[in-house]
Amino acid sequence: MSRREQDLVDAWLRGRLDRRGLIKGLGALGVSAAGANALVGMATTRAMAADFDWRAHAGTSLRLLLNQHPYTDAMIANLGAFRELTGMDVTFDVFPEDVYFDRVTAALASGSREYDVFMTGAYMTWTYGPAGWITDLNEWINDPAKTAPAYAWDDVLPGLRASTAWNGVPGGELGSPDAKQWCIPWGYELNNVSYNRGMFDRAGVAVPTNMDEMVEAAAKLNRDIDGAYGVGVRGSRSWATIHPGFLSAYANFGQRDLNVSADGKLSAAMNTPESKAFHAQWVRMIQESGPRDWSNYTWYQVGQDLGAGASAMIFDADILGYFMNGEGNAMAGQLGYAPFAANPAASAPTPNVWIWSLAMSNFSQRKDAAWWFLQWASGAEHGLFGATEMDFVNPVRQSVWADEGFRSRLENSYPGYVNQHDVSAPGAQIYFTAQPLFFDLTTEWAATLQRMVANEVPVDEGLDQLAASVDRQLRDADLG
Repeated sequence: MSRREQDLVDAWLRGRLDRRGLIKGLGALGVSAAGANALVGMATTRAMAADFDWRAHAGTSLRLLLNQHPYTDAMIANLGAFRELTGMDVTFDVFPEDVYFDRVTAALASGSREYDVFMTGAYMTWTYGPAGWITDLNEWINDPAKTAPAYAWDDVLPGLRASTAWNGVPGGELGSPDAKQWCIPWGYELNNVSYNRGMFDRAGVAVPTNMDEMVEAAAKLNRDIDGAYGVGVRGSRSWATIHPGFLSAYANFGQRDLNVSADGKLSAAMNTPESKAFHAQWVRMIQESGPRDWSNYTWYQVGQDLGAGASAMIFDADILGYFMNGEGNAMAGQLGYAPFAANPAASAPTPNVWIWSLAMSNFSQRKDAAWWFLQWASGAEHGLFGATEMDFVNPVRQSVWADEGFRSRLENSYPGYVNQHDVSAPGAQIYFTAQPLFFDLTTEWAATLQRMVANEVPVDEGLDQLAASVDRQLRDADLG
């Protein structure tokens, strides 16, 4: 490395230059993009190793269980850096999401020692944690002998740290002082509006900022744009229909899924007058402006329709809109992004979140080595690599979001994406009540929504029936 190259790298390490500026500067010195990335990797490894023994478990082999996802792609692409840094080997199995969680459950329920680390959603840990299948990571996070000084746990967005920590008590507040850190946030999605800019221009429609405007805009787009419907939201009989746009809007009106009494008893909260009014508006929007076969819509159908130009907008995961703006989609380059606070009286959005996280199997025989991997994979260095070199959005660290190279890349190709994230991130968290019947109760909620949209039951009556069923199940489980 020449002296001028070393000066640039040192400036980057001291924070005086962002990654984009470093790559550009090295390019001006005649260093190829591949060579620049190699120099960055070498410098990062050297800096990380300066104040922590990353090679304490050299020679150890870890095995990972992973879901097929762009986050996984980014990690696999950077595993060479981990091997060089630690001297450890890593092998992995990757499965598509339609079978992935079954694989995880089977491995954990059997007490298998095959896997040390696996991907999970935060909701799943409400089952895995109390069952004794995963490890409370506070033991490692709070041990300075086992956690690198530069790991900076506080750099992870606070709503995500809290949403992945629970004390195991049904109805217990996420992120409470006695909470166990069941998993480490890795990448996440919040729910906002992704829209087709050309369709909005042709219809003369402004981007909606609340539910009243969304219902009106979707109806006009539905009428005015041939071959496209107004708004895409999920509708399948699954918990996954409730957690994205629906719950983000619902929470913005101050509504909850469950009440928690002073003595810790749970009861249904979805049949209040305010909840009924919200459900009626949501149902009408789908009936007037949603896809014909809405009850079959999952993440995939919602996204594919936006990318193909079959829908004018979606109210779903921001990263879903991000991926639909990429190569291979008919509408690539034509999408925009906007924050969304459903309640006109709300001061800001309150998006419910999905958090892809990393957890440690309680059956691992290499827990310390597994923690070395977890802190590397969830650290700022890997997060910045994934965000700038791959499609690792949304990163969970504030320092990565502050990187000008990353922000410029998004601003240039994904208009409005950075703003929708910045406006929404302070209110982004899990708004569900943590309890072991989560999947059963939310799936029944989705089924009730289907009946309402199909006009099989009036909204008020349907919610009263749902609340009665939820209360009965909570009592049967000794939770209500």
